[in-house]
Amino acid sequence: MKKNIAIIMGGYSSEYKISLKSGNVVYNTLDKAKYNAFRIHIFKEKWVFVNELDEEISVDKNDFSIVVDSTKITFDCVFNAVHGSPGEDGFMQAYFELLDIPQTSCNMYQAALTYNKRDLLATLKPYGIKTAESFPLNLGDQINEDAIIAKVGLPCFVKANKAGSSFGISKVYKKEELQAAIDNSFKEDNEIIIEQFLDGVEVSVGVISYKGETLVLPITEIVSENDFFDYQAKYEGKSQEITPARISDDYANKVNIEAKRIYEILKMKGFSRSEFIFKNDEPYLLEVNTVPGLTNESILPQQAAKAGISMEALFENAIEETINN
Repeated sequence: MKKNIAIIMGGYSSEYKISLKSGNVVYNTLDKAKYNAFRIHIFKEKWVFVNELDEEISVDKNDFSIVVDSTKITFDCVFNAVHGSPGEDGFMQAYFELLDIPQTSCNMYQAALTYNKRDLLATLKPYGIKTAESFPLNLGDQINEDAIIAKVGLPCFVKANKAGSSFGISKVYKKEELQAAIDNSFKEDNEIIIEQFLDGVEVSVGVISYKGETLVLPITEIVSENDFFDYQAKYEGKSQEITPARISDDYANKVNIEAKRIYEILKMKGFSRSEFIFKNDEPYLLEVNTVPGLTNESILPQQAAKAGISMEALFENAIEETINN
């Protein structure tokens, strides 16, 4: 019996277009001789199955089922390709846990924690994970620019606390630019984080569960043509992503150990991609992504390819581990 696999994509955040690309890559890559694959679009206004003719059929949210040609279809596994909310922040994970439907990404708590940058960094700090100095702000807080600059210095980064893909992020060089950057971040989220600028080599490290083992993938070096690794750099070709990274064996060993430690400290499963910058010869954690991009141009599939893992093997392993664990 072929398994029914729902590939969820879209989402409620600014990342939905990238998510649709990722989901369609998964759909087109899966072996249809092994799986019955279904594209499920998750949007605020509708959850729908999209068939080969691009016709939409509503999803019954009571049990996450669809009816096709008078036949009710339920799913053996959900492949999560929703970047941002609600696929990366714990909501979908909690929903499927309540319905007892296996899904390929990490569990609810880990998703919610990693999606909240400042909570993640606070959780990892007691374990000795190095991070940049940061200053949190909630919408409505009084803004003391001098106190912020005294803590993080200039230049600094102003980021939405719970948004991925470099939306709502600015690099600030002067005190006069700070308020506009804060306003920009608050467009994406009601919590923001202002971080010290770390000047060093930036790397991205994929860690996955593969054939029952925690596997650290080859490291990618990020060289942005823009001032930092923003949305254009990430998705519109304004960066070089060099795998394997041009770093020393010592650097590679240090960041591999840290990335694997973080995966295991957090009791992760599925895919993850952690971003680091080297400062004083040590890797400093920026963030952890739990539903990384899965397009042909995305970093994690590039890393897997360097490790000798094809897209098909990567996706199939995620499904099989999810179903069998």
